[in-house]
Amino acid sequence: MTNYKKMRVLLVFFLALMCSTSGWAAEVELLAVGVRGGINFKDAGLPPGEKEDFEQFDVFAIMGLPWEWKSPSGWEVRWRLGGSAGALRGAGDTGFITTLTTGPGLRIPGWRLLLDGGVGGALISKWEFGRQDIGGPFQFIAHGGVGVQVTRNIVVGWRFHHMSDATIYGKSRGVDFHMLEVSYYF
Repeated sequence: MTNYKKMRVLLVFFLALMCSTSGWAAEVELLAVGVRGGINFKDAGLPPGEKEDFEQFDVFAIMGLPWEWKSPSGWEVRWRLGGSAGALRGAGDTGFITTLTTGPGLRIPGWRLLLDGGVGGALISKWEFGRQDIGGPFQFIAHGGVGVQVTRNIVVGWRFHHMSDATIYGKSRGVDFHMLEVSYYF
């Protein structure tokens, strides 16, 4: 089976998992879906910086897991599972990327503010972009972000998204993205 076919099988499995709640505990629910896109800034990421300019565009879904805490003032912290599928571009080349991350999300309804962070993994179909070798098909992901609830269901946000192989493939460089996103919260 080619890498492209393996990626498609994983994507279908991932999307089925994200869209289906049958057989799961009632506390697991689809929280949001959205789109995002971003670029790297060579001097606004983690050292040593990238050798190429990159862009990433994807669609994403966020599921709320059963672990949550609500304060008397309305603040709530909930453990979340997020996944995405999209395109990674650099040095004139384009590859497929899919991610799966987990982490806490803080919602402050009175301020219309959402904060989130998480860690996880990504699968990419291409890892050599011009002068920059990202390493290999598996990458670690770390992210943090902030969102503002502009209407009851629409959230606009910014996310810092770090992708790296943590040198499991030898000497390689990660990529740091500054991403803008728009999501629909149910």
